[in-house]
Amino acid sequence: MSVKILHIDSNHPILWQQLEDAGFENHTDFKSSKEEIEAKIQDYNGIVIRSRFKIDKTFLDKATNLQFIARVGAGLESIDCDYAEAKGIHLIAAPEGNRNAVAEHSLGVILSLFNNLNQADAEIKAGQWNRESNRGHELDGKTVGIIGYGNMGKAFAKKLRGFDVEVLFHDIVENIGDENAKQVSLQELQQKADVLSLHLPWTSETDKMVNSDFINAFAKPFWIINTSRGKNIVTADLVEAMKAKKILGAGLDVLEYEKLSFETLFQDKNTPAAFQYLLEAKNVLLTPHIAGWTFESHERLAQVIVNKIKSIF
Repeated sequence: MSVKILHIDSNHPILWQQLEDAGFENHTDFKSSKEEIEAKIQDYNGIVIRSRFKIDKTFLDKATNLQFIARVGAGLESIDCDYAEAKGIHLIAAPEGNRNAVAEHSLGVILSLFNNLNQADAEIKAGQWNRESNRGHELDGKTVGIIGYGNMGKAFAKKLRGFDVEVLFHDIVENIGDENAKQVSLQELQQKADVLSLHLPWTSETDKMVNSDFINAFAKPFWIINTSRGKNIVTADLVEAMKAKKILGAGLDVLEYEKLSFETLFQDKNTPAAFQYLLEAKNVLLTPHIAGWTFESHERLAQVIVNKIKSIF
């Protein structure tokens, strides 16, 4: 019996081609609603997704022949993982595929914020030549704190090896320090960090983790980078901290207001006041969830998924 796979999001063509070459039967449906997919999912042994809709209990109960769910990305928050695993369904993700892209993006954001690159560029293009107001900071001599030391956090720490910086990290998993970073308590990280970079999944434990209490526990004013998930930060609290100069600058590749698919921004048509502040602030750098979205990672993510699917059968 052939293994039938339904692809509900587009991906790099090597994913389809290599699965076909390995004898899998590929089908696509990029348009149908969740309900329409549910009506036929019992015909498939595997499903390949990005983030079009949530794979919940209703979906899983109808997927009576499903053996795996493969998400071409790093996180699995769009899947009811506990319920899927209870049904014996393999869950596949590919954080190895875009960790380098995220690490490079994070470093680029820090250097841009420290040196006012985007602000200075915009001013010159507007006919302004402002040197003193664009005087920058150097990364050397700073302490960089990383929260979350999985694939992304480790890749970012490795990129920092060329700088004269102290790299600390906090993670709920113990004893995972390496030559690139020292594992510390959250309290020690908050006492020492000049820069905070988030590399966390979005879970019940990390949801709204960066709030006023969390920010005020830092001993020094600091810069913050978020390439993880937008809902890990309470944007209104972030903005208040920026107004109070507790946070010196923010590089946000992800936003609290993103929809689950990551393809659109707001849940409604209103612009929240906190987001309006971010749009106007000179010490804020915003990007549309592209830290892991490079040409190289596009192919690498697909290859990781292919390899993991083939390892099951």
